[in-house]
Amino acid sequence: MMNLTNLTTSYDQGERDSALIEQTIGNFFDAMVARVPDNEALVSCHQNIRYTYRELQTEARRLASALLQLGLQRGDRIGIWSHNNAQWLLTQLATANIGVVLVNINPAYRIAELEYALNKVGCKALIAMPEFKHSNYIEMIQTLAPELASCEPGALNSPRLPDLKTVIHLGRQDVPGMLRFADFIARGDAQDARLAQVAATLDAYDPINIQFTSGTTGFPKGATLTHRNILNNGFFVGEAMRLTGSDRLCIPVPLYHCFGMVLGNLACLTHGATIVYPNDGFEPLSVLQAVQDERCTGLHGVPTMFIAMLDHPRFAEFDLSTLRTGIMAGSPCPIEVMKRVMRDMHMAEVTIAYGMTETSPVSCQSNADTPLEQRVATVGRVQPHLEVKIADPESGLTMALGGTGELCTRGYSVMHGYWGDLEKTQEAIDADGWMHSGDLATMDAQGYVNIVGRIKDMVIRGGENIYPREIEEFLFRHPAIQDVQVVGVPDLKYGEELCAWIVLRPGATLNDAELRAFCDGQIAYYKVPRYMRFVDAFPMTVTGKVQKFKMREAMKEELKLDEPKTT
Repeated sequence: MMNLTNLTTSYDQGERDSALIEQTIGNFFDAMVARVPDNEALVSCHQNIRYTYRELQTEARRLASALLQLGLQRGDRIGIWSHNNAQWLLTQLATANIGVVLVNINPAYRIAELEYALNKVGCKALIAMPEFKHSNYIEMIQTLAPELASCEPGALNSPRLPDLKTVIHLGRQDVPGMLRFADFIARGDAQDARLAQVAATLDAYDPINIQFTSGTTGFPKGATLTHRNILNNGFFVGEAMRLTGSDRLCIPVPLYHCFGMVLGNLACLTHGATIVYPNDGFEPLSVLQAVQDERCTGLHGVPTMFIAMLDHPRFAEFDLSTLRTGIMAGSPCPIEVMKRVMRDMHMAEVTIAYGMTETSPVSCQSNADTPLEQRVATVGRVQPHLEVKIADPESGLTMALGGTGELCTRGYSVMHGYWGDLEKTQEAIDADGWMHSGDLATMDAQGYVNIVGRIKDMVIRGGENIYPREIEEFLFRHPAIQDVQVVGVPDLKYGEELCAWIVLRPGATLNDAELRAFCDGQIAYYKVPRYMRFVDAFPMTVTGKVQKFKMREAMKEELKLDEPKTT
């Protein structure tokens, strides 16, 4: 329901028409299975696997039973190091059934990062894919724990991984010291009496998931999320998309990230909808094929994914007419891309979602009722049962309407905390329960929020505060530009200058002089980037987030720039 009351300050709270879910994920899922047992729950295209809700429940219970046989108990941690597949979803449900905390490990991690993650949270078991493209995950595990070669499966005793006892791999071949997933799940019994006994001891406020935040400095922090955090967020995200048991959602975004496992998996499972995995990793052609073949009604992606699909040379070959909704999120969504998605991909009800891992993740979202202008130009309004405010980063005071400040969130979605790091938790969540995002935003009188950048991304040129997002949106209007990112680089005279990295559309040409002429008289002179670089791609995380700090460092090295000295 849309609240049309005009706000007086940059503070808003979500509606409370629907009650919060106070069940565990396992209990809620079991109730959904009882309602729609024969609905298709999962289609994993690249594995040729299909499960109904009843079949998914049975397989998840088998896995949960096998995990109990390992001696895992409520609160123990198990890592999963894999791209998208049916086993990932089974592990998500099985661990929730028995209260074991699922630890999402980024497939881009290498040996030192894996060692850090497993030891930081004390994982007792690890489920891992054997390999992906040029990465051999089994070899990396063996490098960390050579003792596997001479131990019985489940009896690992490694000085570098002191807590880890069991490694389960998703491959077909036998590996010394490891268990094959197919053999392991076969040990389980879906009718195991212990499952109900354990489920009765669990609480919705129990931690159930740990996700490592991809900070640009320092070691990653383990954001710890509860059943209540992610189950409710998945439900309300699905409500904003108007999901029903007839919907089929294509999920090419990674499951190890909140986008995949909450906005994807849990949004579907809380509405009786069908999950569709087009592939293990993102590949535009396989997504287009899956949407057509599976008659998908929804599609998730970060902006770069949608750009890759829209600009694929075979795009016009596919029938995408069944699409109506989905989510574009993960990084600022260019207005022109949003318009093309709505027009060319038939996603008239596509939504924008904004959030962070620490808020489970969505705080603000547009929906089908959001007017077109706000749908393409904002991240929508606050989600149900949450509060958001725009605060002065220095004083913490709530800003006047339209003022730029830090977006803060309070409510059920705020994480349990950073695992084993009370100091960092208290830095992020203030004494009044507000989670500080580090994002700069504005709010209008109807509560629509616009993200204008990161506090650390804001460029101060000669005393002028410049928000790169504004300049990116303007440059996107040029017909030759496919994607653009703007950063600040050091400058001895002005403190900082603007630099634009530009990806051109296939076959298009553009040079510095032409782009400057395009800007002339349209934006203030100090907003025209001094440096322009035409590139093939941006440095990115595997979740599709642009790493602006790497762009800044590359420019500093290329131009031999030094940070201006301060007194």
